[in-house]
Amino acid sequence: MQKKITFLIVLLGLCLSAHAQRGWEAGPWAGVSYYFGDLNTDFDLSKPGLAGGIVARYNFNNRIALKMSGNYGSISDTDADSKNVFERARNLSFQSTILDAALQLEFNFLPYNHGSKDEFFTPYLFGGLNAFYFNPKAELDGTLHELRPLGTEGQFKGEEYYTVTAGLVYGMGFKIDLSYEWSLNFELSARHLYTDYLDDVSTVYPDKSDLIRSRGEIAAELSDRSIAIPGVTEGPIGQEGRQRGDSSNNDSYMFLGVGLVYYFGDIRCPGYGSK
Repeated sequence: MQKKITFLIVLLGLCLSAHAQRGWEAGPWAGVSYYFGDLNTDFDLSKPGLAGGIVARYNFNNRIALKMSGNYGSISDTDADSKNVFERARNLSFQSTILDAALQLEFNFLPYNHGSKDEFFTPYLFGGLNAFYFNPKAELDGTLHELRPLGTEGQFKGEEYYTVTAGLVYGMGFKIDLSYEWSLNFELSARHLYTDYLDDVSTVYPDKSDLIRSRGEIAAELSDRSIAIPGVTEGPIGQEGRQRGDSSNNDSYMFLGVGLVYYFGDIRCPGYGSK
C-alpha cells in the first residue's frame, strides 16, 4: 500500500511538472559594472565601467530556472577621490578588465509564463557561483603596468595571487514579456570574491630595498605612491609593515544591466485523449 501511495505522489509530481512551462531562452545584456574594495571603502557609485554579456536560461517550470552567463566588465578607482584622509595619503590607483562566467539558480516570486496575459512578469532572486579573470594595472609616467608581476606587497616570485579565481553570485531582477518570444530582464548581480587582490591592495607595505632588488624600481614606485597631506601627515606613509590595505574584507564587484532575451519554446503536456 505504501509503495502505491509513493508511486501516486511521484506520478502526480511528474504530471504537475509536465504542465509547467519549460524551455530555453537566451540573449545579450548590457549595462555597467562597479568595484568595491580597498580603494572604494565607502561604496561610491560615481565611477561605473562598461559591462555586458550573454545569458542562457533553462526554465524547469514557471518558478525555478537555471541560468548560465558569460560577462565582461571594466573597473577602476583611485585614492585621490577618497573622502578618507589615510586613503588620499596612500595615493594608489588601479584599473582592470573582468571576464566572468556564472551559474545561478533563479526563483520567481510570481508564476511566470511566456505569452500569458496574466503571468507575463515577475521579480526574482538568484544565487550561485562564478569564476572570473582579472588583471589589475596602474599608470606610471603615462604607461600602464601590470601590478601582479611586480609583487607590490612583497610577494616572492612564484607566490603572487592568482588572476583566475571564484566567488559567490547573488542578486535580484525583474523580467517582463514583450511578446511570447521576447522579454526584458532588469538585473542587479553582485559577486562576493575569494580574493582581496582585485585592486592589488590587501596587506602591508614591503621593505622597499628588498622590492627594488627583486623586482626593480618600477615595482617600488607602484608599491608606494604615498604623499604627505599638509596638517595631517608629516610625510609619506609608505613604511615597511605599515597598513596598505585591509585583508579582513575581500573585494567585490557587481553588474547592473538590462537583457533582451529570446524564448525558444516550451514543452507542453498533450491534452487528455490526444494522440
